[in-house]
Amino acid sequence: MPKFYARRRVSILAALTGLIASAALLNSPSASAALPTPVSGATARSYLSQLTVASENRTGYSRDLFPTWITISGTCNTREYILKRDGSNVVTDSACVSQSGSWYSPYDGATWSSPSDVDIDHLVPLAEAWDSGASQWTTAQRQAFANDVTRPQLLAVTDNVNQSKGDQDPATWMPALTSYRCTYVRAWVQVKYYYNLSVDSAEKSALQSDLAGC
Repeated sequence: MPKFYARRRVSILAALTGLIASAALLNSPSASAALPTPVSGATARSYLSQLTVASENRTGYSRDLFPTWITISGTCNTREYILKRDGSNVVTDSACVSQSGSWYSPYDGATWSSPSDVDIDHLVPLAEAWDSGASQWTTAQRQAFANDVTRPQLLAVTDNVNQSKGDQDPATWMPALTSYRCTYVRAWVQVKYYYNLSVDSAEKSALQSDLAGC
């Protein structure tokens, strides 16, 4: 996710080059991801206690049922809007397509200088939303969810990390950077609460455990 940007092919030489480039970027001022600040730990714990606990059902799911990306501002679609928001020194063309910049991925601590190395993560994945209530929504509601730039739901991250996360919830996947996990679970609960989505029992247990330290 998103499916529009294919995973880069990496040869041994390219991988070494990328590591050198990343090291150089990490030694210079890095970009700071600008995810809207999620609710506090106390509020997230309160929200979590109010979420319905239910088993998940993926019957009928298709990513095409969540239209992405839409125009957000001027010529900027959702992806380009988030790239500009989360990046540093981002240069775009007349179509708002990012040409250069710096992007810090808070999931793994990597910094990238090419927008092709960055995916826009749906923090609560589209399939997870479907499983927990979005199957009952209209297409317009699913489109709003998939392109929500107001809630802490969209974030620029390393593409391979995003693809590794896939549609997993916090019971089976968390950011490698432990320092970001509190932010991640607070955002997860806020999004689920706002959209009145359910949680399954394993997901709720994982969230309770992680929120206890927030």
